[in-house]
Amino acid sequence: MKKILIFFSALVFLLGLAATQATRPTLYIIGDSTVRNGSGKGTDGLWGWGSLIPAYFDTTRLHIENHAIGGRSSRTFLSEGRWDKIMAVLKPGDYVLMQFGHNDAGAINDTIRARGSIKGTGDETEEIDNLLTKQHEIVHSYGWYLKKYINDTKQKGATPIVCSLVPRNVWKDGHVERSSGSYGKWAAESAASGNAFFIDLNEIIARKYEAGYNEARLKADFFPGDHTHTNYAGARFNAEAVMEGLGQLKGCSLNRYRRNPAR
Repeated sequence: MKKILIFFSALVFLLGLAATQATRPTLYIIGDSTVRNGSGKGTDGLWGWGSLIPAYFDTTRLHIENHAIGGRSSRTFLSEGRWDKIMAVLKPGDYVLMQFGHNDAGAINDTIRARGSIKGTGDETEEIDNLLTKQHEIVHSYGWYLKKYINDTKQKGATPIVCSLVPRNVWKDGHVERSSGSYGKWAAESAASGNAFFIDLNEIIARKYEAGYNEARLKADFFPGDHTHTNYAGARFNAEAVMEGLGQLKGCSLNRYRRNPAR
């Protein structure tokens, strides 16, 4: 009898846990290696900010899934079927936080990565026989892909939030180089076109870097391997910048799940 009671107690607990997970909204994060590096727990000391974001939310009320993956662009995250997997489970009340751009400037068609998108936000296309995947493909603009993620998210009754890409540790004349004339600009335009929330992460982080660092110190503290990928401390710095930007979004209900992380 005691074993039966234990079994049913465990069953009730598991059913309750499943019900809680089913009713909680989910925050889906999509992007590249600056958002999630390796397994998501850090590879060779490198981390993406999305892996540290859960510490800033009450995860008893909000479920978080980081689907970002290194090497992907706004185009290849879609063409590889990764977005389809999210769309299959995305539900009303969920959120999608997206950041692309670092890999979109690559080659549109080659035998190495073939991940580039057309620059800008227009509707022009390039039809190719992909030398890498051996598939026929119609390539769109960076903005087209972002607007697809935005519109698909809204059609599911979920909330899209667009981030401009985190800046690299590249300086000129004492200032961090921005992407305000390219991918940062196009991300902002895509968010505005799709009536989505927008966090100008590129500008927020660049200003914070300039306020307390120079190129050499930034490399020593945050960028151990190259000028793009951060260590744990850099990823945490960037995650805090995401939360700063999120806090500036009036009317964004994701803010109701915030909490102060333990230091």
